Amino acid sequence: MPRGRLHRLPPEFFSRPRKPTVTGPVGAGAAPVAAPDVRVRIFVDFWNFQLGINQAIGKKFQLDWKAFGPWITQRAAELTLEAGQQGRMRYEGLHVYLSYNPKKPEDTKLRHWATNVLDRFPGVQVTAMERKPKNPPDCPLCHVSVAVCPHCGGSMAGTVEKGVDTAIVTEMIRLAWEKSYDVAVLVSSDRDFIPAVDFLDKKGLKVIHAGFPPKGVDLATSCWASFDLKKAKLPERP
Repeated sequence: MPRGRLHRLPPEFFSRPRKPTVTGPVGAGAAPVAAPDVRVRIFVDFWNFQLGINQAIGKKFQLDWKAFGPWITQRAAELTLEAGQQGRMRYEGLHVYLSYNPKKPEDTKLRHWATNVLDRFPGVQVTAMERKPKNPPDCPLCHVSVAVCPHCGGSMAGTVEKGVDTAIVTEMIRLAWEKSYDVAVLVSSDRDFIPAVDFLDKKGLKVIHAGFPPKGVDLATSCWASFDLKKAKLPERP
């Protein structure tokens, strides 16, 4: 549910009646002016989101990505209506950030789908970042690097996700500075986003957390409001 932070928001955020608000003088010749639309942008930490789906709903669940952005906007509208939001909620865009390992066929397939299918849906923008090599582990006794598994002979070197969180934070702040949204919905459970959320809150912008509680409780607490994606029944692909 929304936190008690409405005192920090601009006056135009405080109320939303069911009918358009009349502003300015009312009298002969005065035309009613409807409240401006409230623009919503959604920021998705793809792998964090996908792991949440796998754990909370199941690996067989297939999200309807085409419907996801408008669906999230509707959930945000329900929360802000409870707090008296003024103006119609408008879906402005869905930003998806993911990483991939170019050496893995399944990751190559994922990147192709994300950049050639997902990125073409209305309002969707995909940022795909290559995972960086990670040094193999060291032996805890002699501290020698173990490059090959002594049991199966497989490589012990892995990859690590670099830059995805930074890209999300940078985009959220850049678009806020450009006045490209009024409400942000953050789909992640990563508490590393808390400083960015606090910064945007101080600037008078609402950030709504969408996740799978109890994961991400610290981030949800920092956000203006939050909701449970599982209880809200994510849109499933037909």
